[in-house]
Amino acid sequence: MVLHFLIQGRVQGVGFRWFVHREASELDLRGWVRNTEDGDVEVVAHGTETDLAELRSSLRRGPRGSRVDRLTEHYLDETEAAGLDAFRIEGAW
Repeated sequence: MVLHFLIQGRVQGVGFRWFVHREASELDLRGWVRNTEDGDVEVVAHGTETDLAELRSSLRRGPRGSRVDRLTEHYLDETEAAGLDAFRIEGAW
């Protein structure tokens, strides 16, 4: 199962990407997290329904100092998982 999440609120400059990376890695998900130019955080994750539900819960909570105002998600075609490797942070370096 592949999900795309968009998290809006106070999610940049508060360690949100690192938080997502840690949570997703602990769940052994594949995918990535990155900041958007609009000030949001975007996530694509591939894993089991149970693990993705746990990630969704973490995304709603966020790290200390963050504020999640809105979480939107949609399913991607399973073919989108083909290029996904170990979970990574895009644009962090």
